[in-house]
Amino acid sequence: MIHIRPVTINDAPALVNIYRYYVEQTNITLEYNTPSISDFKQRILSIKEKYPYLVAESDGQIIGYTYAHDYKGRDAYDWSVEVSIYVTRETLAKGVGTTLYQVLEHELKRQHVVNASACITAGNARSEKFHEKFGYKQTAVFKHFGFKANKWLDVLWMTKSLVNQLPKKPAPFIPYRQLLQDTDQSAS
Repeated sequence: MIHIRPVTINDAPALVNIYRYYVEQTNITLEYNTPSISDFKQRILSIKEKYPYLVAESDGQIIGYTYAHDYKGRDAYDWSVEVSIYVTRETLAKGVGTTLYQVLEHELKRQHVVNASACITAGNARSEKFHEKFGYKQTAVFKHFGFKANKWLDVLWMTKSLVNQLPKKPAPFIPYRQLLQDTDQSAS
């Protein structure tokens, strides 16, 4: 059974282990070097203040993670995020990513996020199909935008609206830390 929960700082080593494969063996991420555990802890702390950062566990082992983060870092973009997801190679196509994204999208809607985007290295058919399954559509292609493994790579942007109808004026964005505090208080 898959259990989804918010990330903790202590999850950093497991997340680095998952991410290492994608950095060192693929062009799925365009990072050249696997971040250190310390770097990952900083990323976790930075992201989880404002956005959901979730891990998937099975039998007490972390098998995947997903998070949202700033699209551009300007106030006018508060209702638009970029999303990322990584799962262990052993759990690819076994429902982990689907479960993670379902929870992530639910949490983003609670924050009043309107748009989600995914930046995907062209040629990553698995990721493209996964996002299409969730209703993402390709909205942009940046030709020769990254360079890794001695070749130029195109980058795709896929986007999705999280609302049925675009609001005339969006509800105020709620930082994730505040949303969790409000949920905890209403449960007591």
